[in-house]
Amino acid sequence: MTERTSLPRTVRTLTAGPRKKAAVIAAAVVLLVSCGSDQQEKEPVPEGLGEVTVAADGVQEVTLQTQDDYVFTPDRFTVAPGPVRLTVVNVADQMTHNLEYTDDELPQPIDAGIPVLAPGEQKTIEFEVTTPGDYPFSCTFHAQLGQVGTMTVEK
Repeated sequence: MTERTSLPRTVRTLTAGPRKKAAVIAAAVVLLVSCGSDQQEKEPVPEGLGEVTVAADGVQEVTLQTQDDYVFTPDRFTVAPGPVRLTVVNVADQMTHNLEYTDDELPQPIDAGIPVLAPGEQKTIEFEVTTPGDYPFSCTFHAQLGQVGTMTVEK
């Protein structure tokens, strides 16, 4: 008993018994799991972004947003085969972005992209898709940081 009382109080508490040890271990596991979790809650997508509508001319229209982080908002959308009009709005204060489809991963080539989108700018591209599948795109400036997305074409 003399050894235990000569230890600092925090060590005495940890060595006090199996129940306290189990409680400390459980608390440490919860802390580690919550700190290392990739399951961060995503911010809700502002209304209208990522929603596909059909314009009077029959073209499917969708708008994405970029900001001063490394994401497209939203990072996924689905269209039907046919013409697509994609608008990207950069609401960033500082960051420049772009949008390019990754040719070697596409079910069919898409020759449209946005090479540079400065803060406060928006640009629209038009293209046609006929082959169903997933069409990955990225901001090539920030792809290594996770600024990627997917357009799905479904019949």
